[in-house]
Amino acid sequence: MNGQTIPLKITQPVVEEDSARADVYALIARLFYAGPDAALLAAVAVAGAGEIAGEAETAPLAAAWRALGAAAAAMDAEAAREEYDHVFVGTGKAEITPYASHYLAESMQERVLVRLRGTLTEMGLAKNQSAAEYEDHLSGLCEVMRHLIAAGSSDVAVQEQMKFFMEYVSPWYAKFCAAVMASPNTKFYKHVAGFTKAFLDVEVGSFEMI
Repeated sequence: MNGQTIPLKITQPVVEEDSARADVYALIARLFYAGPDAALLAAVAVAGAGEIAGEAETAPLAAAWRALGAAAAAMDAEAAREEYDHVFVGTGKAEITPYASHYLAESMQERVLVRLRGTLTEMGLAKNQSAAEYEDHLSGLCEVMRHLIAAGSSDVAVQEQMKFFMEYVSPWYAKFCAAVMASPNTKFYKHVAGFTKAFLDVEVGSFEMI
């Protein structure tokens, strides 16, 4: 959550697929927390030229990954940071907000944040008090998923992942990603959102099979 956390105990080794999932959550968290620097853009460009293990070349996730890699290769770091600031920070009010509560019914907005804070406390995770972002920022939620995946691949660990994802990520990510992709001001971030949605769609499908 870009803050101080209490490390989670690794209950059993993380399988290779889960390690890749954790890496993707970390990437999404980083990209939506701040604009990318040149090194990150270069890394995404190189990685995006490769294949995603287990994904057909025409699958939505693989196509979105290639599109993100191509966008990163063509993007200047300063322009990417300016785009991020313009869309997600703005002056006064951001064009698009990456907070879960914004996309929920008004009656649920305060309750979800209170409930989330309680859940994080139970997990032993704490927000860095110097961080300006609320806990329901997409980057923070992705960081929590990364920590939960790192806790192991037991049935109990997977159930914890599913419970957190379905309660705090699933209800709103599609609306957020759609808003980013539809914005006329997102040249790079429309591809970040496209990849994010494709990946989280796969997560939904996997959890629904449990």
